Amino acid sequence: MGSDSEAERTQKEKKKVLALAPIAKPLAGKKLCKRTLKLVRKAAEHKCLKRGVKEVVKSIRRGNKGLCVIAGNISPIDVITHVPILCEEAEIPYIYVPSKEDLASAGVTKRPTCCVLVLTKPTKGELSQEELEKLKSEYNQVATDVSELTSSLI
Repeated sequence: MGSDSEAERTQKEKKKVLALAPIAKPLAGKKLCKRTLKLVRKAAEHKCLKRGVKEVVKSIRRGNKGLCVIAGNISPIDVITHVPILCEEAEIPYIYVPSKEDLASAGVTKRPTCCVLVLTKPTKGELSQEELEKLKSEYNQVATDVSELTSSLI
């Protein structure tokens, strides 16, 4: 019984890998992906998240800083090809995760999401100092891991 569910899980993971876009680099590994999605979930709870290509591009152009998380299994890929370029110009770290469904569930939405931008401070209202420090420390940890991964690719 346990092996069936395990076999199904590995088959689902293989499908995710097969559906990945060829430009999905730097792609987060399992550990970094898990930490990144956890950060996205916390940011969504604290209203520090921009969802979707349109909102993310608008925020980047306005000069907001943060971490851009892009789904790697987007079809057609033309939808997100300009986002990494914008991120590099604005010096915003970005990372690809394997699944848009996982990204949406972490961002507390039912609809699959192409990309999200994790902001360092909330768009509306204020956070308590303690919550803001927790979010920033987790953000900094993931951002350093992403920059290390990016520098290892170059």
